[in-house]
Amino acid sequence: MRRPKAYPGIDAFRLVAALLVVAIHTAPLSDLSPTADFILTRVVARVAVPFFFMTSGFFLFGRCTDRRAALAAFLKKTALIYLIAIVLYLPINLYNGYFSGPNLLPRIIRDVLLDGTLYHLWYLPASMVGALIAYGFIRRFGYGRALALTAFLYVAGLLGDSYYGLAAQTPGLREAYSAWFEVSDYTRNGLFFAPIFFVMGGLLASLGSIRLPKPLYAWAGFVLSLAAMIAEGLLLSNHGLQKHDSMYLALIPCMFCLFCALLSIRGSRLPLARGASLALYIIHPMVIVLLRFVARPLGLTGLMVDNNLVHFFAVALLSLIAAGGWAWLERRWHKAHPRAVVGQERAWIEIDHEALRRNVQAISSALPHGCRIMAVVKAEAYGHGAPTIALTLEQLGVEAFAVATLEEGIRLRQSGLRGSILVLGYTHPSLTKAAHRYRLTLTVADAAHGAALDAAGYPVQAHIKVDTGMHRLGVDARDADAVTGLFALKHLRITGMYTHLCASDSLAPSDMDFTLEQIRRFDRLVKVLEKKGLRPPALHVQSSYGLLNYPQLQYDYVRVGIALYGCLSAPGDRTRLKLPLRPALSLKARVALIRMVPAGESVGYGRAFTALRDTRIALLPIGYADGYPRALSEGGGYVLLHGHAAPVIGRICMDQLMVDVTDIPEAAAGDVAVLIGQDAMARIGAADLAGNAGSIANELLSRMGRRLTWIHA
Repeated sequence: MRRPKAYPGIDAFRLVAALLVVAIHTAPLSDLSPTADFILTRVVARVAVPFFFMTSGFFLFGRCTDRRAALAAFLKKTALIYLIAIVLYLPINLYNGYFSGPNLLPRIIRDVLLDGTLYHLWYLPASMVGALIAYGFIRRFGYGRALALTAFLYVAGLLGDSYYGLAAQTPGLREAYSAWFEVSDYTRNGLFFAPIFFVMGGLLASLGSIRLPKPLYAWAGFVLSLAAMIAEGLLLSNHGLQKHDSMYLALIPCMFCLFCALLSIRGSRLPLARGASLALYIIHPMVIVLLRFVARPLGLTGLMVDNNLVHFFAVALLSLIAAGGWAWLERRWHKAHPRAVVGQERAWIEIDHEALRRNVQAISSALPHGCRIMAVVKAEAYGHGAPTIALTLEQLGVEAFAVATLEEGIRLRQSGLRGSILVLGYTHPSLTKAAHRYRLTLTVADAAHGAALDAAGYPVQAHIKVDTGMHRLGVDARDADAVTGLFALKHLRITGMYTHLCASDSLAPSDMDFTLEQIRRFDRLVKVLEKKGLRPPALHVQSSYGLLNYPQLQYDYVRVGIALYGCLSAPGDRTRLKLPLRPALSLKARVALIRMVPAGESVGYGRAFTALRDTRIALLPIGYADGYPRALSEGGGYVLLHGHAAPVIGRICMDQLMVDVTDIPEAAAGDVAVLIGQDAMARIGAADLAGNAGSIANELLSRMGRRLTWIHA
C-alpha cells in the first residue's frame, strides 16, 4: 500500500471538468453567440470526460502494485454508483416515457451496457468497459502496443463521431457504421473512446516526473493543441461532418499536455474534490429538472431557465452545494467507519522511498562513466515489495532490472515495468515462449542450455553467464569456442555477458587475489571474443560488494542488490568505498496486549523462559512465519519500544513473540514496536539483527513480506 501522494492539480481540475460537463448540458453562451457556445461546449468542454478517464487510468494502472485487485475494486464501486444513479433517475425516465414503445428489453440492455439510461450516465459503463480493455492490453502487450491498439480503436470511433461525414461517404464504412448505430447511438463509449485515455493515464504515471515534459512546455503544448482542436471543431462543423462532437484528432495531444501540466502543480491534497466532482456530475441533471420545476410557479422561468448564462450559474451553484454536502457527509462517514488497513493492526513493513532515491543517487555518483545500475529486485526486492520498488526505480531513471526467476519477471511486466529484465537463474527451455511474450532476457547457464533454449524456436534475448571460478551457473571462461557457438544460434540474441564475483565482499588478501583472478579470466574471454568480432553490447561483473570494493572496474552495468536498499550483508563488513547509504526498510508490529507474569512462572513453548521477578511482558503478533528469525529466541533478539530495548523472551512462535517490558513502564497495548529501524535515538539494523541470528541481511530481508503489508512512504 502506498501513502497517498498529493496531486492538487488533478484534484482541482476534477471540479473544473465537472463544471464543463454542466456547461455542455446548459449551453451558457448560446444567447450571446452560438459560435462561442459551440467552441465552449462542443470543443473546449470535451476535455472533461477524457480527463476523468485519464485520472482513473493514472491511479489504477500506474500508481498501484496490484492492478487486478485495484481494477476489481474500481469496477465494483463504479457499478454500484451506476446502479444508484439508475435508480435515482427512474422517476425522470418514467415521466419521459422511457419504458414505453417497442423493443423495450433490447433498448434497456443497450442503454445499461453502452449508452446509459439517461444522457449523461453513459460515462459510467464507458469507464468500466474502457478500464477492462486498457487493463487487458497493458497486461498483454505493455504500454507501447496498448497505446497503439487503443489509438486504432479511437480512430475507428472518430469516424463514427466528428468525422462521420467522411465515413458515410465511403462504401463499406457507411454500412459498417450503420450496423454499429443499430447497436449503440454513439461511438463515444467504452469500446472506442475511453480505452486510450485509461492507457495514457497509466503511461504518464509509469513515466514518473523526471520523464515528463517541463511545466512550461506542457502548458504551451496544451494551449497550442487546444487551439488546434478549436480550429478542427469549427472546420468539421462548418462542413457538416459531425454526427456527434466528442472525439477530435487534436484531443489526444491536448489531453497529454493538459495532464502533464496538472501533474506539475505542487501543493496539498484537496480531499473533497474527488467525491464532490463525481457527485456534481451525477446530480446536475436532477438539479436542472428541479430548477425548471421550481422556477415555473415562482415566475422565474424567464430569468432562471430561458436565460442560458444565468441558468448555467444557477445549476452550477446548486449542484456544487449539493455535491459538496454529499462529499462532506461521505468523508464524515468514512472517518466514523474507517476501513481496516491490512497489516497495520498486526505487523507491517514500511519503505522509505526518499532513502531509496538517495541510495540511487549515491550509487550512481560512484559508477564509472558509461556504467549504469542494474537493479536486483529478486525475492520481492529483498523483502521491500518488488513491483512498487521496481516502478519507483524506473521513475528514478533506472532502466535495467534483474530477477531470479521467470515468474518474478512476468509479475514485473504485468505491473507495468518497461525496462529490460534479466532472469539471473536457470530457465527451463519450455518456458521460452513466455520469455518471448513478456520480453524477458534469459541467462544461458551453459552451452547445452543455450542450445536447448534455441531449439525451442522462440526469439529471445539472452545474457551468457560465465563461470570464472564460482562453479555455479555459467560457461567455463576458458572455453571460448563454447561461448562463440552461442552467438551463432538462430533464435538466441546475445545481448550481454556476465560473471559473479564470489568473494568480493572480503578484503582478505587471499580472497582479493581470487577476485582479481576472476576478473582477469572474464576480461581474457572478452578479448578473445572481440578478436572474432563478437563483443556483447552489455558486460557486467560487479554486484553490490563488487562496486564497493572494486569501484575502478569499467563495465556496462553494476548489479546492485543489497546496497540499493541501504544495507550491508553483515554488520562488521568493511568496504573500500564508503557511500552514504540509508536503510529503506523498517519492520514494525503493534503490541497486542500487556500481561504480568509472577516470579517463578514460565512463558511460551518448552517453558524456555522462567520469570526471576514479577515480569511485565508484551505480546507482539509477529513470528518466524513473517521472517523474524526463530534463532533470536530466549534473549537473542530485542525490539524497540518508546526508544528503549525490550529483549525477546521465550521461544519465538510462528505468529507471535514476547518481549520483556518490565523496565519500560509506559509500554501499553496498541504501541508500535520497531523490530528493524529507528525509534527515537535507538536503531536496529537489518545486518545487526541478521548477525545476531547467525545469518546475513540478504537472507533476513528476502524472507519477509509473505504475510506483511508494505506501506510505501
